[in-house]
Amino acid sequence: MNDMSASCLLLPGAPDSPVILHVPHSSRAIPGDVRTGIVLEDAALERELDHITDSHTARIAATAAERCATAPWRFVNQLSRLVVDPERFPDEREEMLAVGMGAVYTRTTHQEELRPADYDGQPLIERYFAPYAAAMTDAVTERLDAVGRAVIIDVHSYPTGRLPYELHGDGPRPPICLGRDAFHTPADLLARAVEAFAGFGGTGVNTPFEGTYVPLKYYGNDPQVSALMIEIRRDVYMAEPGGPAGPGLDALAGALAHLVDAVTAAPQP
Repeated sequence: MNDMSASCLLLPGAPDSPVILHVPHSSRAIPGDVRTGIVLEDAALERELDHITDSHTARIAATAAERCATAPWRFVNQLSRLVVDPERFPDEREEMLAVGMGAVYTRTTHQEELRPADYDGQPLIERYFAPYAAAMTDAVTERLDAVGRAVIIDVHSYPTGRLPYELHGDGPRPPICLGRDAFHTPADLLARAVEAFAGFGGTGVNTPFEGTYVPLKYYGNDPQVSALMIEIRRDVYMAEPGGPAGPGLDALAGALAHLVDAVTAAPQP
């Protein structure tokens, strides 16, 4: 198994589906040689994984996909975001560098040392980040070629209480946060998400997290690539931090399936 097959997995959906469920932060897996660059002791690392991992989101996406009339494609990160975070910029444009959480993290969620400040993350960028980005770009290209559009739905979760690393965590923390991009999130996609998740006690837009993931090849220039981030507050479906899933997971999967079906069936201009 090469690094690419170990780090992410593209699970095929229906040939005529435009939807890619992207699950970037659900894994706790860290290769042994990457672990050696992390300064935390084992118990502290497990606690950090409890806080930083979007636990059970791969299961939410998988359960939703099983219920869809037209199965979406799924692109799932197989490694922890403590290896690399595939949704960061790999350079100085990423504001999360200010808190040591760029593409390669050097600080924890509680702003403690994860790796030395002078840690050279470039080998991890080359080994994991760049191939992941290329594979996701290819997945989007394949949907465009097959059906003329691609809809990326990012599946995340976030803690009920603000963690110290959050730069914009002082606003509302609704049960469902919908991250939108001014270019790539059309109003009808956002409206369908609001309707699909209406039963969970409220949705918010771009609070406490904002934006969504689009491969750089298409970012800001191809309106046929649309995207939306679904951020689920963890108390809706699991015990925090890092605990088991509860009955809310099934309902969330149903809502996500409803959204996917609505997006897939939506008439195109």
